[in-house]
Order: sequence, then C-alpha cells, then structure tokens
Amino acid sequence: MISSILVKPAGPDCNLRCSYCFYRQKTGIFGGKTHRMSDKTLDILLRDAIQSGITTFSWQGGEPTMMGLDFYKSVVEKQMKYGSAPMANALQTNGVLLDGKWTRFLAEHGFLVGLSLDGPRRLHDHYRKDARGKGTFDRVMASASLLREHGVDFNVLTLLNNINVAQPDVIYDFLLDNDVYFMQFVPCVEPGPASFSISAEQYGEFLVRIFDRWAEDFPCVSIRDFDDLLMRELGRGPGTCTVRGRCGSYFVVEHNGDVFACDFFVVSRWRLGNITQTPLTELAKSEKFEQFAEAKSKLGDECANCRFVRWCYGGCQKHRTALGGKSTGPSYFCEAYKRLFEHALPRMPELVTRLGEC
Repeated sequence: MISSILVKPAGPDCNLRCSYCFYRQKTGIFGGKTHRMSDKTLDILLRDAIQSGITTFSWQGGEPTMMGLDFYKSVVEKQMKYGSAPMANALQTNGVLLDGKWTRFLAEHGFLVGLSLDGPRRLHDHYRKDARGKGTFDRVMASASLLREHGVDFNVLTLLNNINVAQPDVIYDFLLDNDVYFMQFVPCVEPGPASFSISAEQYGEFLVRIFDRWAEDFPCVSIRDFDDLLMRELGRGPGTCTVRGRCGSYFVVEHNGDVFACDFFVVSRWRLGNITQTPLTELAKSEKFEQFAEAKSKLGDECANCRFVRWCYGGCQKHRTALGGKSTGPSYFCEAYKRLFEHALPRMPELVTRLGEC
C-alpha cells in the first residue's frame, strides 16, 4: 500500500556536477535541456494523492530547489486546499541554493530537510563540485547554519564513495562536532563497477566502526541503518524499504507526471504510467507495480536459508542487480550486512534498555 510519494519536480536537473551521481544519466530518458513540473501536473498530483489518503511527500532530484521557492509555496497552498490532515514534507537538497528566505519558509511549514554532506572539506569536495568544478563545502556549511538558526529539522545524508568510506571516525567526529545527530550513510555502487563505487568489504568495515561509535552515544545519535536494527529488536517494522520484506510503500512521480516503481528504477520497464492520464489509485493497483513490489520477496536459496534473512530480506533490489547479479540473488553488499549483523545483533538487547536516556 502506498504511504508516500517521492516527487522529482525538476527531474534529473541539478546545479552541481557530482561525478558519482546516478541520476544525471536520466536526462536522456526525458529529452530536452530543462525539466520542470508544471502547475497543472502539480495540482493533479496533490489532489489525487491527498484524496487517496497520502499525506507524506518527499521532494528530491536532481536538485529540487531549482524549482524556486514559489513552487513550494504553491505546494503548501494546494495541500491546504485539498486536505485537512497535517501534511509531511521532506526536501533532499545539496544545500547550495538555500538562503534565509528558504530556511524561514521551511521552518514555518515544518519541512524536514536532508542535507547532502560527505564529510569535512577534503572529503566532501572530492566529488561534490559545481558546474565550474568548484567544491561546495563552504556553501553547504553555510546552509546548515541557516537551517539551525531558523529551527529547521534536518539530517545529513553522506554518500559513501571510494574516498570517504575509509574515514568512518573522521566523518562521525566531524558531524558530531557540527551538532549533527541525525545521520544517513548511503553506499555508492554503480555498474562497471565505477571507480567511485565501494566494495562490500569496505562497507562492512565502515558499518562496524560507525556502529561502535553510535552505540557509545546511543540514544543521543540517530543513524538510519542502526535504527532499523533497533526497530526489529523491538518487534516493529523498519523505517527503510531496503530491509523490508517487499517493496511498494512508495512510488516516484517525475516532473512530467510519469510514475515509476522506485527511485533506483526510473527506466522504461518500470514506468507505470502518467498521472495526467491515469489516476494515482489505479497506478498503485497496477499489475506492473505489484510485480515490482513482490520481486523483493523472491529470494534464492542462499538468501532464503541465511540466518540473517529477517534482518535484511536480501537488501535493496538495485544492489542485487547493479553489477549483473540475479534479481533473486544476494545483495552486492551481502557480506557487509553479515559482518554488521554478526557484530551488532548481540548488543541490541542492551541498547534497548537505554532507550529514553538521552
């Protein structure tokens, strides 16, 4: 059942030229140089979503702030027009375009912001550069200060690449020194494998070390992967689709109204339709969407017989197939997850007893 929608209002367009970005290549799918969601498409999207009971929206890209602040003012106005229930909006951004007007608006309307930051300057600027080849570290840190100044809730998303994955303590200390207590670490792997991709061994070493640091500071620091482990320990469902038993809790709406089954599968095979032609409720019930959602639960013997299967359910479908693996096979990061589970699970019962201490 769809509980949220991930919206790409500017499609794959971005004001940066990060060489490890997997979404830049999507420009070829849609044609043209500039991609922007029209007011008509936005209206259809919010009307249909809210009328079907969806009140959670994640605005991503590309770079979603390229739509301009007036677009998001319109988002809020239309949400108020079509729904009476509180709306949850999240904005994932590189932070470069944020200023005082932006952060005051985000605070006033309760947007949760995900800020992309790959560590201290020498790590962040290695890949995260603008169109002129200039690093963005100073601009991102300035945006973080504005977000704090105006009371905007935000977390930091760090993309783990071949450079920063070897520096878990440096990254963790940097984030804590800058009062970041909500963290996400996303492993980078693209076909090739690309030079910036990380190995399962590197990811495993990173996760184990970061877990130890997190456990020392728990529960005053939140890290998404470990929060999922905690939820499992408490008998609850995890917050992220990566380690759920099936996909299908959200879908992606592109700038032109095209709907896809997943952020990592914006390809013709998994195009479900277009919201200007087919109601969202019908797209959510489509056979193709159900096929994609169910595919995650179809595991080969190696996964099905693994003692850790209920902790990861084979991981993200992208990581099963990114480097040519079978859709029913183990994740490219399987050995990393096993190493983390071996190390972390024995400690979870004790960590549960510390909930609420912070």
